[in-house]
Amino acid sequence: MGLDDAYIGRRVREIRTWRRMNLAATAELAGISPAYLSMIERGLRAVTRRPLLDGLAQALRVSPEDLTGQPYRPADPLSAEAQAGIAAVEAALDAYDLGTDPSIEARPWPEISADIQRLNDVLRADADYASLGTVIPGLLAELHAAYVHDSVRRREALIGLIYTYRSAAGFTKCLGVRGLPLVAARLAQQCAEELDSPEWIGFAAFIRGYSGGALDRPHQYTHAVRTIDRVQGSLDDPNVVQAAGALHLNAALVCASQRDPERAHDHVSEAENLATRLPDVRQNFGWLYFAPENVGVWQVSLGTELGEGGRVAEYARTVQPRMIEGKARRAAFLADVGRALASERKTRAEGIETLAEAERTAPQLIRNNPLVRETVTDLLAAARREAGGRELRGLAFRMGVAPTG
Repeated sequence: MGLDDAYIGRRVREIRTWRRMNLAATAELAGISPAYLSMIERGLRAVTRRPLLDGLAQALRVSPEDLTGQPYRPADPLSAEAQAGIAAVEAALDAYDLGTDPSIEARPWPEISADIQRLNDVLRADADYASLGTVIPGLLAELHAAYVHDSVRRREALIGLIYTYRSAAGFTKCLGVRGLPLVAARLAQQCAEELDSPEWIGFAAFIRGYSGGALDRPHQYTHAVRTIDRVQGSLDDPNVVQAAGALHLNAALVCASQRDPERAHDHVSEAENLATRLPDVRQNFGWLYFAPENVGVWQVSLGTELGEGGRVAEYARTVQPRMIEGKARRAAFLADVGRALASERKTRAEGIETLAEAERTAPQLIRNNPLVRETVTDLLAAARREAGGRELRGLAFRMGVAPTG
C-alpha cells in the first residue's frame, strides 16, 4: 500500500458508487457532513475511530471488513502462519455439535486441562494467533469427546469448550474473518446454557458482545442488558459480579460506537460500582481481569472511540501499562492511547512511540488492527508533508502499509 492509497476512503467511494448513493445521502446516514465524507474518499481524512467506521459501514449496508480489506495480506511469517490456521478453525467450528461423538481418542484429562490453561494464560493472553490456529481445532475435538465419554468431567469439559470458543472468536475476529466469531460465540452460549450457571451465562454473553459486528450493535446492546438483568439476583457471587461488570463495559463500548456518550458513561459508572463490591481475595473469573483498575483501561478505549483526546491522556495517566496482565490487553491499551495521542499534532510523536510500543508488545494483534493500520497510513501521509521519523517508517513497513516505490 502506498502513501496515495487511502484504502478505506477508496472502498467507501467504490461501494457508494456501486450502490448508486449520492454523497449527501450517504453522509447523512453515516452521521457526518458531505464535505467530511468527500475528504475521507479522497484520502484527506483517515477513519481511525470505530464509531466512524461503523457509521460508514451501516450507511453503505456492508460490514466494516468490506471497508478495511480484512483479512490483510500477511506482511511477516507469523501473520502468514496465523492465516493458514483459519481453515482448520472454521472446519472445527462446523464439525462438532454438543453431544455428538467426534470419534477420536482424546488424551488423558490432565493433559487437556493443561492445554486449556495454556490457551488462557499464554496463547490468547499474548495474542499468539499462529499458535492458536494450530491448538484450537484439536482441543475442540478432544473436549467434545470428553463431554460425551467422561461423565465425571462433563462440567469441566463444558467450561473448557467455552474458553476454547472464546479463543476461536478472538482469533477469527482479530484476523478479520466474517461470520466465524459469532458462530464461535453462539456455540459458547450453548455450552453456558447447558451449565445453567449465572456466571457462565454472563460470560458467554460477554463473548457474544465482543464477537458481533457493526450491523449487530443494537442487538449486542439488548443482549448485554437482558443478561445483566437475568443474573441480577446472583450478585452475591463475586464471579457473577465480574461477568456483569464486563457486560456493562461491553454495553458502554457499543454505546460509544453508536455515538451515545451519555449512556456509555452511565454503563462505565455501573461497572465501577460493581467493581467496588468485589472482595480483596477473589478468583480472576474467566480471565476477565474485571477490577477497579480494569475500568480505567476501558475508559481509555471509550474515550478514544468517542474522540475525547484530552480526556484519554488523563485516563491513561491513572493506568500503569506494565501492571496490565497479558500482552494482548496491554497492547490494546497502548494502541488506544497511541491512536488518541496521534490524533493531536502536539502529541503526534508521542502517539507514534506508543503505537510502536504496542506493536512490539503484541505484534500479531496490532498489525491486524484496522484502526491502527489506518492511523499509521494517515501518519505516513502527514510525514510526506512534515518530517517523518524512522519509528513510523519501520512500524508501517512491518504492518505492510509502507510506501511502495
